[in-house]
Amino acid sequence: MKKLIDGLQKIQIAIGGLFLLIFLVTVVYQIICRYMGVAAMWTEDVSMYSFIWAVFMGAGAMVHSNAHFAFTSLYDSLKNEKAKIFLQIIIDIIVLVFCVLMIYYGYLAAKQFWNFRWVNIPTMKRGPTWLCIPICGATGAIYLIYGIFNEIGKLMKGDGK
Repeated sequence: MKKLIDGLQKIQIAIGGLFLLIFLVTVVYQIICRYMGVAAMWTEDVSMYSFIWAVFMGAGAMVHSNAHFAFTSLYDSLKNEKAKIFLQIIIDIIVLVFCVLMIYYGYLAAKQFWNFRWVNIPTMKRGPTWLCIPICGATGAIYLIYGIFNEIGKLMKGDGK
């Protein structure tokens, strides 16, 4: 199971990296076009939506390695390993609730905007561009559920003494 979860994270990081590359290339292309006096209006939409995808894919992947935004002062101040495990489970459950909300509201946003068209590329729909929100929520939820079961396993084995 760990290999599957790690593989999912690697795929998500690769997707985020690809969209970050698209963002950088379109911004550089836009700068060159402006310098040359050529209008490349489509680059604004492509760079904005690719950056959004890069951010959400990176955020989802960071949940797996606990590299997301966190306040660690309480966790670091605890000396008892069992208390740290309980606190980690509570934190994971809170973040899991947020991920479930991302899935639900991200789905609603993608559904609402599905048939809207991009301003500068009218042949493309906006709906798929917002799928990154429920995807981020779903992968984050998978990582958190896996983490919660691992923490519970530590408690049952007695690792948190």
